[in-house]
Order: sequence, then structure tokens, then C-alpha cells
Amino acid sequence: MTVGRARVAVLGIRHHGPGSAKAVRAELERLRPDLVLVEGPPEADAVVGLAADPDMRPPVALLAHVPGEPSRAAFWPFARFSPEWQAIAYALGAGIEVRFCDLPAAATLALQADPPTRDPIAELAGAAGFDDPERWWEDLVEHRGETGTLDAVAEAMTAVREGHEPRGVEALREAHMRRTVRRAAREGHRTIAVVCGAWHLPALAGPLPPADDDERLLRGLPKVRVATTWVPWTHGRLAAAGGYGAGVASPGWYDHLFAAADRPVERWLTRAAAVLREQDLPVSSAHVIEAVRLAETLAVLRGRPLAGLSEVTEAVRAVLCDGDELRVETIQRRMVVGERLGRVPGSTPMVPLQRDLREEQRRLRLKPEGEARQADLDLRKPLDLGRSRLLHRLDLLGVPWGTPVPVRGKGTFRESWTLEWRPELDLALMEAAVWGITVETAATARVAELSASPHLADLTALVERCLVAHLPAALPGVLREIRERAALDTEVRHLMAALPALVRAQRYGDVRGTDGLGEISESLLARIRAGLGPALTGLDEAAAREMTALIDGVHTAAGLLGDRRWPAALASVAGRDGLPGLVDGRITRILFDAGRLDDVPARMARSMSRGGPPARAAAWMEGFLSGGGLLLVHDARLLTTVDDWLTGLSPEAFVEVLPLLRRTFGAFAPAERRMIGERVRSGRAAAPAEPVECDEELAAGAVRTVRRILGDGW
Repeated sequence: MTVGRARVAVLGIRHHGPGSAKAVRAELERLRPDLVLVEGPPEADAVVGLAADPDMRPPVALLAHVPGEPSRAAFWPFARFSPEWQAIAYALGAGIEVRFCDLPAAATLALQADPPTRDPIAELAGAAGFDDPERWWEDLVEHRGETGTLDAVAEAMTAVREGHEPRGVEALREAHMRRTVRRAAREGHRTIAVVCGAWHLPALAGPLPPADDDERLLRGLPKVRVATTWVPWTHGRLAAAGGYGAGVASPGWYDHLFAAADRPVERWLTRAAAVLREQDLPVSSAHVIEAVRLAETLAVLRGRPLAGLSEVTEAVRAVLCDGDELRVETIQRRMVVGERLGRVPGSTPMVPLQRDLREEQRRLRLKPEGEARQADLDLRKPLDLGRSRLLHRLDLLGVPWGTPVPVRGKGTFRESWTLEWRPELDLALMEAAVWGITVETAATARVAELSASPHLADLTALVERCLVAHLPAALPGVLREIRERAALDTEVRHLMAALPALVRAQRYGDVRGTDGLGEISESLLARIRAGLGPALTGLDEAAAREMTALIDGVHTAAGLLGDRRWPAALASVAGRDGLPGLVDGRITRILFDAGRLDDVPARMARSMSRGGPPARAAAWMEGFLSGGGLLLVHDARLLTTVDDWLTGLSPEAFVEVLPLLRRTFGAFAPAERRMIGERVRSGRAAAPAEPVECDEELAAGAVRTVRRILGDGW
């Protein structure tokens, strides 16, 4: 096709297709154009040169966003097997000018998105007798990589688009592409190569409509101010639709097809064997040879030019994994999709917050990776402490690079995180840039904004987050808000919900070098003790459950504070008339564990007397037994009381309390339920435990050893 004096070659491709990428590269080397136009936002012309930087490593994406409104953004992702990326790389390497020719992002971000369009690949595959479009495209293009396939695709797309009238954004995009081609021809370019999605090829390769028609269509488009940059991307994100084209289901496989110099099936199955060996699974060279034979045989039987992903996956399943789907899933996750994370050079335009984070990552030797991994931190080490603070600060900013993992034990010097850098976190960083130019100052400003919360529990939780993030400048304002809110808040439940976070924050003081919060905690606890009684009256079932959880939290906090008046406050309300059964049972258990009650069997018997409502008795039991059933295993008197109560229920009452009983006993560990059942079945529930005779002479050696371990006080 010619436009003016320019010869224009339109190369229709499939986004992220390795066969298309090879074909485009070969055709560009044959054409040797003096201008390459690539489908993408023209605002990115200013940063396209960065693709030649040695530190640029795909997968990466162009990001266009509205400054100050990061939620209005769009991505254009590229892998090394993307035809557009190969076109850009060829042009920059050959010293040829390269531009983007799609509708400007300033307009696309201002317009409403069109509904999804038809799938031409599926239509062509159906016409060829294939029920799987991916398989059809693999056979036609990806397994061939011949330049001639571009002509075949062009002919097929022309047939599919026959009679199609583009509308909405699609019509605007194609009009702008034609405008860009005409402008390039007027500038004097002689050979122009246009790389675009195959669907658009008929609109650009045939006789172009009058320029005035396109200009009329593009006149008066709404626009917004946009900024563009490059951001890292991942293979996993390529597996989802995004930017200008649909995603691909198997980016890892496509990357392999593009990079493999020869024998792609043999190389793929060899890599799969290595992945399985890393999992300590026995996979030999003989397994690989048999898997290759099976994949090739399946391809021949199915009439395919080369074994595709379905064939090699079946060979992996049958030969390398012995039919184990968990092993197949490992190959799927690590190879077929993969989580390769790209990299952009330091000269890429960034907001100051992004650049500060990059410096922090370098200083703390905390490399962002696309594949999830666990990081175990020892907060006694300065390096790990710095990493912890960075992750907590990012969490405050809404950039969840790390997800906390519960750590066993009660120590405060260990943390575990699951780290996974996702491309959308770069956008979240841009959004957080409104709060500051460094991670620390931005997190401090964000805390000041969050401290406007009207809920006291949110504020005390914010104190804890400030401490673990080490934001001393933010603490005074939050503590001032807490004092003011606590002084005005007369609702005991709010105080009870707020206390645990404050006390947990105190535990980090020694390890993290932060000040304690004892004064505020003691004040809150004193007000909770004073108002506990009235707060327990008139509770329905839902409120009783909420109050039980609050009591547990305050009890734990009081223990950490070493407060000895809290058990007395609980004892003053235990067994009181009108107390919900769930709350009464839980308070009784807490006092029993603390050694403050010696009449628990009598209290249980009164709560389960036949004169009381069965539902209250079941709720009392649930509160008392929450946390485990070993108490019933080791205390025959309590088990006898429960057993007598259950066997004495009428059928109607038993049906009424059955859901509560199932919830209570279902929470016990299987071993605990089994031991309780054995005791009841053997009749030992009614018999007190037999005293165990002890041979003091035989035990003397063990006693001396234990006393030496425990110290002289024992």
C-alpha cells in the first residue's frame, strides 16, 4: 500500500504471540523501513528510547495515568515474545525512528470503555474446525514463525471483518492510526512499517478513507492530562486481559517457544524434570526421553505440526508426575505461567516516592520479586528490623508488598512475611505519593489522616501500626486523639475493644526502641473494671458473643500489664442473675484457670440444673469449654456433671440445644473428642481419678534434675 510517496507495510499480529514476534522481526529486517509505528499511546514516544537501556528487562508495561488520580490509569504490557516489543527493539537497535500510533491515552482515559468486542481468533478457529482457538493459533502461527503467515493472517482477518462497521472507541482508534500514517508520509518517510493487532489490519492496509472523514471523527475528543512511564510487569499478569490486547493463558510456554533455538519440546521437558528434582522427586533422563516420545506421538495422532502445550502437559502428567495433579500444578505454576518479574532502568521517570523505595530496597537488600516467597525476620538484627519497618510503612500507605504470616510462640522479636511484588503496586505507590516524597514521611502523613477516625479501637490499632513501622513523629498526634476520644467515650465496649492493641504495642517497646504506653493503658483498664458490671446487662445472643470476645481480649491485655485487679472485677460479676450463659461460662473458666475459684463443679451444676432453660445451660457450657476439651478429660467431676445434664434432657430440649452442643464439641481437637467419648463409654466419667502410687526412691534422681533446672526456690 502507498500513502503519498510512502510505501506502507501493515503487519497484523497477535499480541504476545511468539510466532508473530519472530515473523515481525524477520519482515522488518527484510523491509528495512525508515519509520516503525507500533500500536500504543503516542504520549509514550518520550520514553520509548528507554527500551534500549541494558537495564530494561521485559516483561514491562507502559503506564499512562492521570496525575493526582492514579485510579484513572491504563497499562500496555510487553514481554520479550511480544511482536510490538520486538519491533521496538529492532528499530532502536538499527537506529530507526519508532513511534506509537494508537489513540492518545489522554483521550482513552477520558472516554468510557466500549463493551468487549467479538473474538476474531475464535471465529477463524471455528471456521477451521477447531473448538480451541489457542490450539488453532499455535498450529497456524506459533509453531511456524514464517513470514508468510503474516499474509495468511491478513487475508483471514479481511474475510472476518467483511461488512463490519467499527463504532465507538474502536472507530476512533483506527481513525487515529490512519491519521498517524498520513502524517508520517507527509513528513517524507519512504518506507513505513505499522505493527498492530491483526483485527485492525483491514482498516489500515486497504484503500484509506478520505482524511477529512477521520479528522471529523477525531475533532472535539475529550482529553485529560496524563503522564507516562515504564513499570515492571510479570508473566502472571500477562495471563489476564489488560492494556490494548487480551492476555495469554501460558506466557511461560510462549516465552520458551520464542527463546528456544531448536528442539523446544525436548528443552521444555528437560526443564520440567529439573523443577521436579528441586522438589526431591525422582525424575531420570529415561523419564524425559519417554515423555518426549509420548508428546511427539500425541502430536502425530492429532495431526499437529509440533507438540503443543496440551501434548507436553499430558506427557508431564503421565510420565514425569505419575498422574499426581499436585506435581502437575507445580509445573503449571512455575513454568507454564511463571512469575518472572521485569525490571526498568533507574533513568525511568518515577515519582519521588518510587525512587525512595528503590533506594530503601537496595539499602536493605530486599529485592522485589514476582514469585511469592517467605521472609523470616529477626528483629534483634538491625537489617531485619529495617526491613520490618519498611514493610509496615508500605502497608500503611496501601502498598501491601508483604503479607504478615502468624509466627508460633509468644516472642516479639520474630516476624514472617510473604513477599510478592505485583505490578499494580507501582500504581499504588503513585497514589501514595500525595502524602510525601519518602516512604517515612508519606507514612507519617498518612497516619495523621487516619487519626481522624471516630472509632477508638481504630486509633489504638493505629498506635500499634505506628510503633511497628517506627514513625515516632506520628505518635504524638495519635495519642492526643486517643486521650480526647477516651475521655469522652462512655461506652465500655469501645474501651474494651481499644485496649488490646495498646497493650500489644507496649510489648514492642524493648525490641523496637519505642516508648511505652502504660499510662493510657492503665487508665483504660481502670475505666473498664469500673464499668464492666453495667456493660454485661441486657445482652442478646449476638451482643453476648461480642462481649465474650472483648472479655478475652481484655483478659489477655491485663495479663500482659500484670494487673491483679482484673480477676477481682470478673469475680464480682460471675454468677450474677441476668448474666448471659455464654458470658457467665467464659468468666467462670477464666477465674478457674487463674485459681480464683474452687467451686466450679457446683457452679456448673447450678447452671445446668433442670429448672433452668436448656439453651442457657448449653451457652454456659460453650463459654466454659471454649479453647479446648482437655478439662473434661482430666476432671471426672466436670465430665460427670455434663454427662448427667445431657442424659437428663427431654427429647425436645435435646433437639433445641443440639446446634449449640455441636458447635461447642466440634471445636475440640479430634483427639480430645475421642478421649471424652472413651471416658463416657467406659463409665469413668463418674469415677474420680485413681491416685497414682509413686516410688519416691526411683523418682529421686529425676526430682533432683528438675529442681536444678528450676532453681533453688523449688
